[in-house]
Amino acid sequence: MLRTKAGALAMTSMTLVVALVGFWGAGAQNAATPYASMAPVEQYLMADRDGEIALARSAAPEGISRDAAVLVLGRHGYETAVEGKNGFVCIVERSWAAPIDDPNFWNPKLRGPICFNAAAARGYLPRTIKKTELLLDGRTKAQMVEAVTAAVDKNELPAMEPGSMCYMLSKQGYLSDHDGHWHPHLMFFVSHSEPGTWGAGVEGSPILAFNNKWEQLTIYLVPVRRWSDGTADE
Repeated sequence: MLRTKAGALAMTSMTLVVALVGFWGAGAQNAATPYASMAPVEQYLMADRDGEIALARSAAPEGISRDAAVLVLGRHGYETAVEGKNGFVCIVERSWAAPIDDPNFWNPKLRGPICFNAAAARGYLPRTIKKTELLLDGRTKAQMVEAVTAAVDKNELPAMEPGSMCYMLSKQGYLSDHDGHWHPHLMFFVSHSEPGTWGAGVEGSPILAFNNKWEQLTIYLVPVRRWSDGTADE
């Protein structure tokens, strides 16, 4: 049943799925979007620091997240709230994890609990941190893209290491106005990859892929059956 769901969503809800990971190039937003510009920074912050830590940890099974480092969002970027012991790092992504053309890019309601393994924490997480710092510093989306692209080209931001992945298994996330928390899934981060080598997007395949060419990055999404609390996805 899960494969049927994933296949259908791959065709009918592609915009939603893309909004999870941030993959299109620069371009004009739809003028009708209710999120045409950045909201006041306070709307992206969570007043309850302990609540943000708990939400970040809900991304992965408790056996992983209890010993993971946790970062929380401050006014100027992500800050370490909990030191980790197992190499994993959990955070709550905000709306700018969406594609720059996506109407939810500035949606202050979005909260994406995500927990990176050690390889992804070294390779992918620095990109999230840099994007966040640039945007909170007042850079435009175009300026953010330019800065990140330059940093990737100069190897100031590293390529993805083999085995880079993350958990997104939280029922408590809010990934879009259309579908809320969507479905539990894993994501894998690969530099200079071709989705066809994974069979991604092929009819009947549970694997989805998004080529973020400006960032020289492909992210693969694999839906799974259970949330981090062990309950089944229905």
